[in-house]
Amino acid sequence: METHFGNLPMRLCGVLVPSLPSFDFLNSTTFWAYLFWILWLHRYVRLLVHCLSHWTYKSKPLPANPKYTNQDVTVVVPTIHDNPEELKPSLSSLIACNPACLYLVTPYDKFEALKKAAEQLGFENVQVLSSTIANKRRQLCEAIPSIETPITVLADDDVTWPSKMLTYLLAPFEDGKMGGVGSCQRVKRVWYEPWSTRIWNWLGAAYIERRNFEITATHNIDGGTSCMSGRTVAYRTEILKGHDFISEFQNEKWGEGTLNTDDDNFITRWLVKNRWKTWIQYDPECELETTLENNMELFVLQCIRWARSNWRSNWTSLFIEGHVWRQQMWCTYALHIATFTSLAFLVDPLLLLSCWQATADWETAQRERAFWAQFIFMFGFTKVVKLVGLFKRNPSDIVFLPVSIIFGYFHGLIKIYALLTLRTTTWGSRPDGDTNNDSRLQPLPKPSEYVASPKTKEHSDLTASSASGISDGPKTRQKAVYDAETPSP
Repeated sequence: METHFGNLPMRLCGVLVPSLPSFDFLNSTTFWAYLFWILWLHRYVRLLVHCLSHWTYKSKPLPANPKYTNQDVTVVVPTIHDNPEELKPSLSSLIACNPACLYLVTPYDKFEALKKAAEQLGFENVQVLSSTIANKRRQLCEAIPSIETPITVLADDDVTWPSKMLTYLLAPFEDGKMGGVGSCQRVKRVWYEPWSTRIWNWLGAAYIERRNFEITATHNIDGGTSCMSGRTVAYRTEILKGHDFISEFQNEKWGEGTLNTDDDNFITRWLVKNRWKTWIQYDPECELETTLENNMELFVLQCIRWARSNWRSNWTSLFIEGHVWRQQMWCTYALHIATFTSLAFLVDPLLLLSCWQATADWETAQRERAFWAQFIFMFGFTKVVKLVGLFKRNPSDIVFLPVSIIFGYFHGLIKIYALLTLRTTTWGSRPDGDTNNDSRLQPLPKPSEYVASPKTKEHSDLTASSASGISDGPKTRQKAVYDAETPSP
């Protein structure tokens, strides 16, 4: 008996061990070869295609007899800036393009200061409007009903325009199905600040340069993008003034709340949903200059905010609305799905590891050549090719390349953190940006509970009369009413 029970643990092990998963496949070069090619093709096919597409991209030419001129354009600038005097250089560049009208929209508590600054611009067609809260969607909705021109340009308060910006933005609207047009961008560089400032300034410049690369490449393939940047973008006014657009723009749902951020993502998806075309004018004559954060904390907070917007919008595009699957199949693969799969800090090491393991049967010299070929391709081409434009303008920027690579891996962690905090809508990088943060994601109103009156012989028709909205005598009208604190759109 003792011997029988003494062998019991060994017998149990004999039963359990075969049921445990086997990891013998990790010793198989075939497994590693499959893994390598799956990762390589998924990660680099889109890059190589985008290279060809970007290099062959052309802006829409300027028409000899344009359908629209600068006087067919209204520019809308939402701002929450505390010091309107600092906006004058930017606003002056917008005015120099001679639009028909310029609307400045600010929260009511900053109205007087902005109005005073606007009066000093020397442009008679400037109108200053106020909104009840600091929220870009609400501010835009204050201006949109008053717009009378066929084209509306939305612009940030920190952009500087070249003199021919509007001329180039209007050219694609010769196509009657063109709904939105954006421009290429660059970051205002700082050259004489400490290295700590210049590094973050360069990372911002690199971000914008990559964006120029991606957005032109995808437009050249299927006319799509994940987001038309709100820094400067032109739309047909009829789109923005549409009743359905205004209603959904003010009442976008996210989860169990009403979302009042990610405005440019919403408008981009609306254009896709309603089959409007978009385009990017990629030309030095319409290259705006903008500013991004130049210190570590604010830059990272800015990246977190962008990452949250990407997660929310791409999820909506793929799984809520779904129009991109049919209309922009390449963008679906190269941009939307890539949001969920492009984590360089995981994929790059796996690529190098799988390359080494897959060639375990090769001679040592050949194996090393294969590994270093992948290494050079990864760090000498894929991490550089999107930044060629930046390096051509400023060759000395090559010293920042290692910083870009390291931050690229760190950005994967930013994306994961953003995914885990999707319900956070704070601006983060500017204190005045969060004055009315509670309005950005509001809980949906809940129907108030009511007690149904019991049926009796005397009032057997109570339910029927209540459902029809009829109330007579002692009968009680039943309806679901919304909580009094429900926010107005």
